[in-house]
Amino acid sequence: MTPLPVAIIGAGPIGLAAAAHLRARGAEAVVLEAGPAAGHAVRQWGHVGMFTPWRWCIDPVAEAVLRATGWTAPPPEAVPTGADLVARYLEPLAAALAPIVRFGARVTAVTRRHTDKVQSAGRDAQPFVLRTIGPDGRTGTLQARAVIDASGTWATPNPMGSDGLPAIGEEAVADRIQTGIPDILGSARARHAGRTTAVVGGGHSAINVLLELATLRESAPGTEIVWIMRKARVAEAFGGETADALAQRGALGSRARALVERGAITVRTPFRIEAVTPAAGRVRITGAQDGATAEIVADEIVVATGFRPDLSALREIRLSLDPWLECAAALGPLIDPNLHSCGTVRPHGARELAHPDAGFYIAGMKSYGRAPTFLLATGHEQVRSIAAALTGDLDAALRVELDLPETGVCNATPVIRDAATACCRSAEPAPPPRNCCTPDKATHRTTEETLA
Repeated sequence: MTPLPVAIIGAGPIGLAAAAHLRARGAEAVVLEAGPAAGHAVRQWGHVGMFTPWRWCIDPVAEAVLRATGWTAPPPEAVPTGADLVARYLEPLAAALAPIVRFGARVTAVTRRHTDKVQSAGRDAQPFVLRTIGPDGRTGTLQARAVIDASGTWATPNPMGSDGLPAIGEEAVADRIQTGIPDILGSARARHAGRTTAVVGGGHSAINVLLELATLRESAPGTEIVWIMRKARVAEAFGGETADALAQRGALGSRARALVERGAITVRTPFRIEAVTPAAGRVRITGAQDGATAEIVADEIVVATGFRPDLSALREIRLSLDPWLECAAALGPLIDPNLHSCGTVRPHGARELAHPDAGFYIAGMKSYGRAPTFLLATGHEQVRSIAAALTGDLDAALRVELDLPETGVCNATPVIRDAATACCRSAEPAPPPRNCCTPDKATHRTTEETLA
């Protein structure tokens, strides 16, 4: 009998890297991509410059696959845009892996054959079954011995309400709202030129939007920018700046600081959004600031508040999730933004990403749940370890092969998880050392039985 393949959901950078690693180990794999081409989500922000140079964006095993086709690597220290990543890396990689990549195959559910979530007897002996919908609308199924969900989170952005729910009235003014990083200087220019745009969010995505709006204003007088955040102080959004090991990432914070200091942006923080309503052809944002009711009137809203995982297709899979981040339970304490604000993360792989259903893993951006600061190199390490585990190489699965740059800034007063009470408490204030997020490799080691 032909052995069942490992099913990989998503033909983005991490899904394709997973396929390359499995192929290099002689394992059968199939990649199921909902979109019509590789890197479907990345294409949505193709105009955005990344802050990681090429050397951090290309998986080493995927690079070996590409070089065998005559591919020439981009300059390692050059910094790509999303469109560069697709054209110079993802499309050639998908072509090299073409026999095992299926486009237009949206996975709608994953389960065990003849076994629902409740049944335990004989569960691990049953293969996984993935239900798909093709471009023609037809439903299909695929059996697999293991599953790696690398579908990402781009399609499920967080809402603008400060309580994790859509603000009251948010759906009614959806035509005034864009999410993520719209192409302000390109396709979205007419929506923002000469108008007031409220940007909601305090991360790198929001800063990218602010910088493009500031550039737009140079050629479109009357363009106004309002920055809405929940952070206690605007300086918290600037990050490590010159202390960041990734120069492009640090520069984002420095450029945002310059805009704020010269008054080019109106900052409203901490502002807790509660409702949005139409207002004479515009939109009114109401909420709380400094203990009082406050409002902002704008023409357009860009919600750049991060993303969350869509777990609806995994309802019949036994998952062990962190209760607040919705990532794998063992990974939560390593990436919790309540604990630290570092852009690096302690090493992790198959052990931390495993779930009660043996052979099921979530990798890539989706593996972080609601946590930010994911880097491609982190995903490459994840799938290297998972591929090793799925092919029986437990030593390689446990080995740490991750080297990440630091942000140069960490929380001086992190919140510590209290396992006994499932709550958080503040740590004693103490200035952290420069390398406060340096991995402790000893704590990453575990027994082989964990992966077996």
